[in-house]
Amino acid sequence: MVSSARLPPAPASFRARFSALRNLWPFLMLVWQASRALMLISMVLRLIRAVLPVAALWIGKLIIDEVVRLSALPNRPADLWGWWNSDALGLLIAYVLAEFALAILSDVLGRVVGLVDTLLSDRLTMSSSIRLMEHAATLDLEDFEDAEFQDKLERARRQASGRMTLMGLLFTQMQNLVTVATFAAGLVIFNPWLILLLALALIPAFIGEAHFNAQTYSLDFGRTPERRELDYVRQTAASVESAKEVKIFGLNGFLTDRYRELSESFYTASRKIAQQRAIWGGVLTALGTLGYYAAYAWIIASTLAGQLSLGDLTFLSGSFLRLRGLLEGLLTSFSSTAAQALYLDDLFSFFEVQPEILSAPDALAFPNPIRQGFVFENVGFRYPGAERWAVRGLNFTLHAGETLALVGENGAGKTTLVKLLARLYDPDEGRITLDGQDLRQYDLDGLRGAMGVIFQDFMRYNLSAADNIAVGRIEERDNRPRIVDAARRSLADQVIDGLPKQYDQMIGKRFRNGVELSGGEWQKLAIARAYMRGAEVLILDEPTAALDARSEFEVFQRFKELSAGKTAILISHRFSSVRMADRILVLADGRVESSGTHAELLAQSGRYAELFELQAAGYR
Repeated sequence: MVSSARLPPAPASFRARFSALRNLWPFLMLVWQASRALMLISMVLRLIRAVLPVAALWIGKLIIDEVVRLSALPNRPADLWGWWNSDALGLLIAYVLAEFALAILSDVLGRVVGLVDTLLSDRLTMSSSIRLMEHAATLDLEDFEDAEFQDKLERARRQASGRMTLMGLLFTQMQNLVTVATFAAGLVIFNPWLILLLALALIPAFIGEAHFNAQTYSLDFGRTPERRELDYVRQTAASVESAKEVKIFGLNGFLTDRYRELSESFYTASRKIAQQRAIWGGVLTALGTLGYYAAYAWIIASTLAGQLSLGDLTFLSGSFLRLRGLLEGLLTSFSSTAAQALYLDDLFSFFEVQPEILSAPDALAFPNPIRQGFVFENVGFRYPGAERWAVRGLNFTLHAGETLALVGENGAGKTTLVKLLARLYDPDEGRITLDGQDLRQYDLDGLRGAMGVIFQDFMRYNLSAADNIAVGRIEERDNRPRIVDAARRSLADQVIDGLPKQYDQMIGKRFRNGVELSGGEWQKLAIARAYMRGAEVLILDEPTAALDARSEFEVFQRFKELSAGKTAILISHRFSSVRMADRILVLADGRVESSGTHAELLAQSGRYAELFELQAAGYR
């Protein structure tokens, strides 16, 4: 599997760091897909803003030169009123009004750009998160049960909702590049060597920023497992799901100490990088300042020599100052962009993970009805990274319309068998057939859509009671009669009738006005999902583990009635429950040890009879 491969090490060389810039184009495509209109508006507005600084500085030069010219007139007015009544101020007033208009325009455009970028960032977060969720839904269960994949997923999840800074950074860089080009053109006209001096002055600081940005990414990359543990400890220490045990077992001190230990480790490593960045950044910036003042000295000397006017001095010194700030910001942000592009590897590498369990080309439609049934032919399966086979040499038939019970001790392979049947995994050995065709030849969505599976560790959704049932066939969420019927079949209607808002009542304590249910009540809602699904194959994995004896008896009686004519698998440790099955398979060490009805298995005096007697003795 792609997910089980070792994750690549954090980039260390400059070449590796800057090679991550290849992610910028796909990232811009993500922004484009999020909202084309907003992106175009942002780019046009930024282009206009980019030329405003040089235009304002040039007008400032014209104002100064005009003031100098007017002050040198031989018959100039003696006071302001005299100047106002003369015709000499017309050009100066036009320059001042133009500069005022540019200032107003710059402020307005800045606010509009901020608004557009905020909206675009929200759209980007939404679209990236949706794409991540959609892609995750296509991946195999094996991926999610792999610890390294969980690290990859955690990093991708952070990037899907945390790349708005990069978007603003890229757009600002594009804007500043245009501004730099306009300023540079002005400097080149006077002296091309000024640009070279300026570039050389900025290189030391740029190298320092690039180095420390890469170190920060390496720290984040290498600490992903610890960061996941940090988030887990924080959630466990203060959540409704864990509150009871944390209080009863007095775990708060332990969890707090563990959080403190992990966070102190993060803080120590981050502080070391921050201190080095501050010290070396100051040294390198000071070196760069020497180049700036060398160029500034030339501007002053040229003005004193009469080669430049006061307006030229103002324009050049202002341009050089602005250009230095812009280039310094560009080089620093370029280094930051390269560092953030490294983080994009986490997002795009997640999108590169592809599922192995897919529908075959020209896949067969799931048979309706099932005519023969499922056949396990020498099936073997081992979980990724495990040495022990979960099941091996598994041979049996699940006939169409048959209710088959699976019994065995923990680890015998019962749940694994169900996962193979639903193609959550594919066998490593042998094959499973349905009506004579390999299960892998059937359409995957059709296969899973025909199965109603309720696992023992079913989800407890913090949704309404109706939605908790509707997840069994979510496309029928608005079909309230079907939801009510599923609740009646599973006996969940008795639970819902006692809720303040009944089917519209929010379940769980995560959200306001939610009502928590007992384990048995949750289980009835979960069983209702199987009936909501209306599946041809019903699979119940320990469905009554949290129910009392009376409720368990009622559920199985109802299940026996409603599974008539359907193909069903029932997994239970309670032998009183499995007696209703047409046939019982006894699993041991991943193999079928024996098979038969309840009476036949008791007569064999094997493992089933032994386990039955052990359980029965507890009731005597």
